[in-house]
Amino acid sequence: MAGMSHPIFARVYERVSVLMDRAGAADHRRALVADLRGRVIEIGAGNGRMFPHYPASVSEVVAVEPEPRLRALAVDAASSAPVPVRVVDGLADALPAADGEFDAALVALVLCSVPDQPTALAEIRRVLRPDGELRFYEHVAAAEPGLLRRTQRLADATVWPLLFAGCRTGRDTGDAIASAGFRIDELARFRFPGTGSSSPAAPHILGRATRTPDEVPR
Repeated sequence: MAGMSHPIFARVYERVSVLMDRAGAADHRRALVADLRGRVIEIGAGNGRMFPHYPASVSEVVAVEPEPRLRALAVDAASSAPVPVRVVDGLADALPAADGEFDAALVALVLCSVPDQPTALAEIRRVLRPDGELRFYEHVAAAEPGLLRRTQRLADATVWPLLFAGCRTGRDTGDAIASAGFRIDELARFRFPGTGSSSPAAPHILGRATRTPDEVPR
């Protein structure tokens, strides 16, 4: 069994994800999947809050979720999704997919909590076809030095990862994506919820990246 169990976090996230969508995250989810096409792998599907937003141009979604309670909720959500969704067990650093199998990959509030970002991004790149697309919506390190970045460092060194299933607020995920063999095509930065939020998880990015060609050995 590939999955990992975080039962307390799963119950909290089940409720918090609904509140987040009502506060505006649903709009970001819709923007994230706009004009996606073909076969898509969604890494860290959670309880399936992304599923209602996939456009009809998507032929299939393979939704990977390691947490058992959230995965069961995602299976329920898949039954009413507007496109075919297959929910599977699996980890970001060992995706249950063949090389080049997908046209696009999607991560939403996931790369903050994977144990090893470079390994997870290498796996995402592996399962994408050449010139495949990565869509990302993540909370990240504050863009500028100051109080918020110091707060993130303190949170990550103390209780935040314990409370939120390994989540780290201070990761520079945009740079990590670029360093993993992707070309950043679009990237928007904003705070959620609202511009005045001081939560360690307030700085967000939303964007698109393209899988760059493999280097040819000399």
